[in-house]
Amino acid sequence: MSKNWQSTLACLAIMSLPLSTQAADVGVSVRIGQPGFYGRIDIGGAPPPVLIMPEPLIIRRPPPNVRYAPIYLRVPPGHEKHWDKHCRRYNACGRPVYFVRDDWYEDTYVPHYRERHGPSGADNDRGPGKGHGRSHGKHGRD
Repeated sequence: MSKNWQSTLACLAIMSLPLSTQAADVGVSVRIGQPGFYGRIDIGGAPPPVLIMPEPLIIRRPPPNVRYAPIYLRVPPGHEKHWDKHCRRYNACGRPVYFVRDDWYEDTYVPHYRERHGPSGADNDRGPGKGHGRSHGKHGRD
């Protein structure tokens, strides 16, 4: 097989990958325990979360014989209000979801997480109280 043919096959193989696979290599530097993190939170031994809504939100009911434990999520402002548009991103459309408040995440969960996991997941460039989410009082989070 000629080198041109091999390089053509290699190009075709790369182009045939799903876009999500190609996009998955985009660098994401925010990890759990950092102020800009959004996603699932493992409450574990952390102090009880302060919630945006007292009841879990479920977009699609699971099948009758399936029961899921609720999950806790930190989401950007407004996502909980339009959860039907955002639940897929978190793989949580059929799950009961509790949304944690930003102030609880930053002031309670992050210090607890850092105590247990060390500062390696911390964003050391930000000083206290300068994390994402502090300016969203109009969303009922402060």
